[in-house]
Amino acid sequence: MTSPSSSRDRVLGRVRRALADVPEAPEVARDYLVSHTPDDPAGVLDLLHDNLVDYRAGVHRSTRQGLPALVGRLLAERGARTVVVPPGLPGAWLAGSDARQRFDDVPLTPAELDSTDAVVTGCALAVAETGTVVLDAGPGQGRRALTLIPDLHVCVVEAPGQVVASLPQALPRLDPTRPMTWISGPSATSDIELDRVEGVHGPRTLEVVLVVD
Repeated sequence: MTSPSSSRDRVLGRVRRALADVPEAPEVARDYLVSHTPDDPAGVLDLLHDNLVDYRAGVHRSTRQGLPALVGRLLAERGARTVVVPPGLPGAWLAGSDARQRFDDVPLTPAELDSTDAVVTGCALAVAETGTVVLDAGPGQGRRALTLIPDLHVCVVEAPGQVVASLPQALPRLDPTRPMTWISGPSATSDIELDRVEGVHGPRTLEVVLVVD
């Protein structure tokens, strides 16, 4: 009986012989646009804002000085009594909140995360043309479970430094070896009749804060 490896080698050999006289593929032109958005930081930020809203995220703008009060208000309005604090999150961000803080320096258990109302994180980047926030488990973001289990995710984006117009601009700034999470709005799915249900695979509510100074 012929072994699978020898059969495979025979088939691949036939393919190579059949392609022996085929000319090499031409060079692919790479002169396409890396962005369809004018190079204007204010316009890029407005586009990000609009696309986040289209994905049903709450979007807010704040100064750095006003950030703690805004984060505290968002947590209070959603009734968050407990909040996960990822390692490296600036302590000042939660200075305006009365929610009980649960630190993940020693990883919280799935049950502890499930019983926590909210999480506050930073991000690695935000992509304006797609309305996407990218997390890569860096300081202030934490491991992926932190942003998948609590029902409310408040994500802080610092503009303009963390905002890019397009995916081609984002990818060179991201480390492909890091565990990345790409978030476009709150978690949602639809059944065959297109009835939308939110909070199935992650947070039911996404609040994005654009810090603009």
